[in-house]
Amino acid sequence: MGEVSVKASEWRLVEVGRVILFSTGPYTNRLAAIVEIIDHKRILVDGPSSKPESVVPRHSAALADVSLTPIVITQLPRASGTGALKALWEKHGVESTWDNSAWAKNRDRSAKRRALTDFERFKVMRLRKQARFEVRKSLAKARGAAKA
Repeated sequence: MGEVSVKASEWRLVEVGRVILFSTGPYTNRLAAIVEIIDHKRILVDGPSSKPESVVPRHSAALADVSLTPIVITQLPRASGTGALKALWEKHGVESTWDNSAWAKNRDRSAKRRALTDFERFKVMRLRKQARFEVRKSLAKARGAAKA
């Protein structure tokens, strides 16, 4: 028989130390960490953010209301207190890691787009048309040079 290689799944697992993003509820768009797994539908979360408006108090949350991020705080003991979590949160630089992630940048970009007025959308359309014209012009010039 041939060699068999076992590869672990690349899925984001519900685990202690996993950073989550609230998608619904009073803490929408805030980050927190899983401190304890209560059962297959509920988790205990705590979000010791450095910004006061982003703090998530320790509470039970449904897994249906959160999204699991790829960020994990390693070596976080189960049911650790807020102080220990805050120290590891700052040590791992969770907020800066999140701010530099593609997921956060896409969310910011879409929020900025949603907030545009009609005239601002018009200006964006005109700028995109101008950029497309310049690209097509340079492409036509390159094709012309290739044929000659």
